[in-house]
Amino acid sequence: MKKMLTQKSVYQLLSMLIILCITNKTFSQNSNLGIFDKSEDIGTCLIKGSSVYNPEIQEYTMSGSGDNMWFGKDAFQYLYKEMKGDFILQFEFKFTSPVKIAHRKVGWMVRNDTSLNSPHINGTVHNDGLTSIQYRLTKGANTLELKMKNLENNTVIQLERRGNRYVFSAAIKGEEFKTIEWVDSDNVINDNALVGMFICSHDNSDLQTAVIKNVRITIPAKADYRPYKDYIGSNLEIMDIATGDRKIIFTAPNSIQAPNWTNDGKTLIYNSEGKLYNFDLKTRQPSELDSKFAIKNNNDHALSFDGKMLGISNSSENKDDQSQVFIMPSKGGTPKLITEKAPSYFHGFSIDGKNMLFTGGRDGQDNFEIYSINIKTKVETRLTNSLGLDDGSEYSPDGKYIYFNSVRSGKMQIWRINPDGSNPERITNDESNNWFPHVSPNGKMIVYITFGDDVLPGDHPFYKHVSLRLMDLETSEVKILAHLYGGQGTINVPSWSPDSKKITFITNTALTDYFTKCY
Repeated sequence: MKKMLTQKSVYQLLSMLIILCITNKTFSQNSNLGIFDKSEDIGTCLIKGSSVYNPEIQEYTMSGSGDNMWFGKDAFQYLYKEMKGDFILQFEFKFTSPVKIAHRKVGWMVRNDTSLNSPHINGTVHNDGLTSIQYRLTKGANTLELKMKNLENNTVIQLERRGNRYVFSAAIKGEEFKTIEWVDSDNVINDNALVGMFICSHDNSDLQTAVIKNVRITIPAKADYRPYKDYIGSNLEIMDIATGDRKIIFTAPNSIQAPNWTNDGKTLIYNSEGKLYNFDLKTRQPSELDSKFAIKNNNDHALSFDGKMLGISNSSENKDDQSQVFIMPSKGGTPKLITEKAPSYFHGFSIDGKNMLFTGGRDGQDNFEIYSINIKTKVETRLTNSLGLDDGSEYSPDGKYIYFNSVRSGKMQIWRINPDGSNPERITNDESNNWFPHVSPNGKMIVYITFGDDVLPGDHPFYKHVSLRLMDLETSEVKILAHLYGGQGTINVPSWSPDSKKITFITNTALTDYFTKCY
């Protein structure tokens, strides 16, 4: 009798296959091309180009000659794969060869075929700062162009296809995206098209080289997806704060959310489908964290400062499936109920481990406030009192402040208070919606997630364009660490490495392409 695979074992097998594809150790059509299928020179290139992928650091090196992609024909190096439907393409680049021609360029291109005069659209950045959408409407026709207004030293670029709309975004590293758009009103670009990165020296006797990193091809959720019912896949990522280098360390076909970093730096803890998981950073494999009866956990979980205890929020049938706060050993065990009242959403421990912070809805009111609760006595203390939502509370490592996010000023912004709730102080003051401040273990920085104007201030949904931001607490300087596709579950919980050098977070993408072509 054949042994049947359980649903859990099938999930684990698929996850292992996916991460092998991501790290490019096997199953890839070409072990040197990463997530792409083919590289070649398009048109007449006098010096042969090349594209090589380094799986250890998930970085590409592209070299190309070629006169241009202009007028009625093209000549450049192309690294691509075949795709259909909507997608979001993003990378960060740096030229590593001496500049010869100011119009050397790199970018993303969507192309009907590999002929030298094919219809296409590309989002490109030139060495002199020119940043534009360039497109050809018919085979052999002259290339047309839409320019961004100002010349900038953009190094982060993104090209998104939404039906027949192409949205091109570019940014100086650490800054906001600037965006232009082209509508393919005649549908000249095939739905099933070639999609990839390109480099062109703009001088056929010259070979230019660029290093391209943080490459992401994202397949977004469908426009009619049902929040909290329909889910797409997840990437577990780690970023080096100093360099901005990102690395996908695990990919799951379902929703995984909110990774914590354990105090020994060896393990991440995340939640998925109501359960908690340990992720071993050495073996790159997850294992279920035993939480006994608590199998309806949401993504509000965090470790105590000494790393011994884990606070969780689990939905209880006794409270009409509303969330309550529990505490349990970080290594696994039976959770102990802390908040008798519901709804209660856990967010952090006090430094001495005697109190827990949570967001609570009390007395039938619509607005939620920040509370602390004594673990031993179960006495709740209300710390905020404002209209609207206060959420995401977390102690600073020195115990002097509680950081949180609040809509009290209109937009969702980052605030802090004293541990007794006194002296509220606004920390961010911009037009974005800022959520979930997490203080670095050394107390010098906070990282938080930002939603745009397409999201209501009091909401933090799945599957949106968001950014991770870093604030220096001494200077209040803010920079953008990354532009992501994610949102709910990306960075809801404390996610710093113990040495304050890295963060972990979740990004999202539909994963059909992973199984068919090993994305």
